[in-house]
Amino acid sequence: MKYINQIFGLIIIILLISCAKQSSPLGGPKDEEPPKLLSINPSNESLNVKPTTIELEFDEYIKTETPNKQIIITPRINKDEMEVTTNKNRVTIKLNQDLEDSTTYVFNFQKSIKDITENNIPENLQLVFSTGPKIDSLTVSGKVSFILPQRDKNITDVLVGLYTTEDTTDVLTGSPYYIGQTDSTGNFKLNNIKAGTYKAYAWHDQNNSLKAEEKQEAYGFLSDSIEISGNITDAQFFLSKADLSEFKINRTGVSGTSYDIVISKFPVKVKVEHEDLNKTLFYRQNEKTIRLYHTTLRNDSIPVKIALTDSVGFKLDTLIYSKFENSERKNEKLEPTLNGRKNFISTIQAEIKFNKPLSEVNYDSLFIEYDSASFIFIKPEMLSFKDSADRTLLSLNITVPDSLKKEIYNFQAMDSTFKDIEGEYNEKKIETSFKRLDKETLAEEIKVIVNTDILPIIVQIQDKKEEIIAEQYLTKSNTAVFQNIEPGTYTIRAILDINQNGSWDTSNMVQNRQAEPIYYLENSENENPRDTIIRGGWSLEVTIEANKQPTPTKKQEKLPQ
Repeated sequence: MKYINQIFGLIIIILLISCAKQSSPLGGPKDEEPPKLLSINPSNESLNVKPTTIELEFDEYIKTETPNKQIIITPRINKDEMEVTTNKNRVTIKLNQDLEDSTTYVFNFQKSIKDITENNIPENLQLVFSTGPKIDSLTVSGKVSFILPQRDKNITDVLVGLYTTEDTTDVLTGSPYYIGQTDSTGNFKLNNIKAGTYKAYAWHDQNNSLKAEEKQEAYGFLSDSIEISGNITDAQFFLSKADLSEFKINRTGVSGTSYDIVISKFPVKVKVEHEDLNKTLFYRQNEKTIRLYHTTLRNDSIPVKIALTDSVGFKLDTLIYSKFENSERKNEKLEPTLNGRKNFISTIQAEIKFNKPLSEVNYDSLFIEYDSASFIFIKPEMLSFKDSADRTLLSLNITVPDSLKKEIYNFQAMDSTFKDIEGEYNEKKIETSFKRLDKETLAEEIKVIVNTDILPIIVQIQDKKEEIIAEQYLTKSNTAVFQNIEPGTYTIRAILDINQNGSWDTSNMVQNRQAEPIYYLENSENENPRDTIIRGGWSLEVTIEANKQPTPTKKQEKLPQ
């Protein structure tokens, strides 16, 4: 009897604990219904209210997740001051700040509120109220696009914001006055806007900071402020990464027998000027470091002029007093890397990248093998530096005679073929195979017409790895003709080279300069509209539509009385 009483007592305790614990019910159908809003205070579209607290009541128990980040509030308030608490089926928001007079506020709750069972989110939950006698009803709508292709076809985490012209902040320094989010195709609409003049931006807010991080996140802007007195339509934003941080030299100093210049950002252009350049003075660039070498160690300083350009066009011209000293540190080993396409028709084209400036080439151990005892020996005229001032990138152009009928040709550079300016040789053999293509299997001609009068144009054909397999620079015509293209699926695009520097340039908001337009050949019938299929023996003529970037238009509507 004693044991029976103990068992009953244990069962009662378990039942009491089970009843007291709040948890999801076991078994039964999965809860797929989102919480339903029963009441909200102040009520939606209230007029002449200045609440200090906002309360929401739902039909089931709920929870909040990072509400101070997730809830989008326009116009802007200080969300750091805001306190959000939950109690069973209620959410209470204490604003802890005064609201502006005669202003329409919109609280978009996004994914901040969920039920406690299956994380279901209330659909389109938002609150609109006015501290004055009317609800502002003006809208701004349009589309946001990435200039360069993104891996994800759907557009996510992209925001559009308006800043008043009196605001000293912008998309890089603070959150906007009005803010909204695009849908998965990039379309957006900002509602309940007060008449006025605004600066407009869009950005990829990956870290949910409500502003763009210039070094990591793509963003775009309208060149001119927009006056909103009626609804604005067709606002177009084109997003690209543009690092506007200060372009400067972080530090300089001796590194072994060399001299290093460390820069704040990666320079897309480097120019070193000195009368002894490529005689006794040499340089190499490795990411954000420029290393100077001198074949004669000197105790006095040598003035070297450095001219740099970063990705947004900022320039840095300075005079560096470099010093080269004796050092017991071992020299860095010479490490060449062979790059380039492994297929060719009549000429093998490749590049050898060196980690240090090159001094000599031993041509006796540099050749192409196409049979067990047959070779094409590489001669000096087959090699050239891509940039005469930079001796770290060597281009190969080796013509293979038509009389040779072999398909595979093996490039070989034996150890000690290359010598750098510090006297080090490559320790390992370099070898790779090149395959000769049969012209009968290639596309005969691809004619690309770019529908624009703006020149010059860079026309590129890219493979699925986004490597450029063919390129033409058009200065007198809007038509490029490519021949002998391998069969495959490609992307064909045109870049309008506005500043005529031979490459694509991103935006510069400081200089109010938009990124150079990139237009793609598109076919709506393909699963991926930008895929172009090229087959052997084909001749193909295509047109890239280079539409002008539209200016936002104003739909004339009377303001509400």
